[in-house]
Formats: sequence, structure tokens, C-alpha cells
Amino acid sequence: MNFFVIGDVHGCFYTFDKMIQEHWDRENEVLIQVGDLVDRGKHAPQSIQLARQLEQDFPEQAYFLKGNHEAMMLEHFSNPPSYNWLMQGGQETIDQYKAMKRDISSDIAWINSLPLFYDSDNLFVSHAGIAEKSRDPFDEESPYGILWNRSKLKNLNKLQIVGHTPYKEPAYDSESHAYYIDTGAAYHGHLTGIKINAAGEPIELIRLKTDKRDL
Repeated sequence: MNFFVIGDVHGCFYTFDKMIQEHWDRENEVLIQVGDLVDRGKHAPQSIQLARQLEQDFPEQAYFLKGNHEAMMLEHFSNPPSYNWLMQGGQETIDQYKAMKRDISSDIAWINSLPLFYDSDNLFVSHAGIAEKSRDPFDEESPYGILWNRSKLKNLNKLQIVGHTPYKEPAYDSESHAYYIDTGAAYHGHLTGIKINAAGEPIELIRLKTDKRDL
């Protein structure tokens, strides 16, 4: 199977749904999303709802990873309040849940179950990547950890794909053999998807301009 990896969604449900409906080849691709489904855009609950439905419908083919915004959301609900999360879009996410009348506790439980990475023979996908400086890349609170890192990525001898740090366009670092695919969907930018073959080679980049309804 090939892979289709989607960058940070940040509540941009209409853009996310269009990316799935128009560009995911369900017959031939494993879907992976790098985390940060919530906050900043106008439709965080709908974005979570879509992800959960896809995971349910395609249990061996659709994977959603934890991002730092999901981690902050979990912290808020386990040890409230997280002012950091509330100031970075969390309050708007709570307000959206109230307006939609969606059960946030069910989604919190689902978010708590999300993995930190997707790993195959030729591909490693996570929210912020495996950093050269990291002593424990899976420490969820470390600034060099897999949820928060913005430093140089380690070359894993396989392709790394990450989100987290927004770029105007998808960026490839040949030294780290890593693709950065957060293109600021919630900042009047684009949502990026990248198609990877089974050998870990990029075969197509897709950039969708963010739907105005998401902003």
C-alpha cells in the first residue's frame, strides 16, 4: 500500500473533508494525519467527528496521531485549567463544542488513545519529529520531544514526515530526509497532503487553499 499523509488541520473541517473526498485513494493508500485536528479554525468538533468516523470505517487504513494541541487539551481536562491551551484556541474549541452540543468527554477519551507516531519500513510520521537533540523523543513534555520539537530532525534512514511548524509551502530537508507539511491551514494558508509510495518515496504533493468557512 501507498500512503497519504495530511498536515495540521486545526479545525478546518471543510478543507479537511475536501482533501479526504477528492484526494484519498481508499483502494491503494493508508491515510495518516499528523495531529492538531483541534483549535484555531471554526470547526474543531466536526474535524474530530470526521476523523473518528474514518477510523471506524477504515480501522486498518486510517490513522490519526496526537499533536501538541491534543496534548494541551488533554492536560486541560485532566488537570484544569490549562491557560496555555485556552489562549491558543482552546476556549474557542470549547465554545464550538457547546454550540454543536457534541459530547466532548467522548472525544477526550478518543484523543487520549491516539498514538504518537506511525512507523513502517520506509516511513516515519509524527507531529513534530525525532530531533537530533532529543534524549528521549517520546517525552511528551520535552521541547525537543515528538510533540513540541522545532529543532533539526535526525536522519532515520527513512523518510520522516512532520507537521507542527508552519511553512508557506511544504519543505523538504535533504540532510534530515524529512518533509514538513504544516502549511498554516488555519492562518489563511493551505492544507497539505503528500502521497508516498511503499518504498518511502514522495510521488505527489497536494495543497488545498483553506475554505473560507473554516476561518
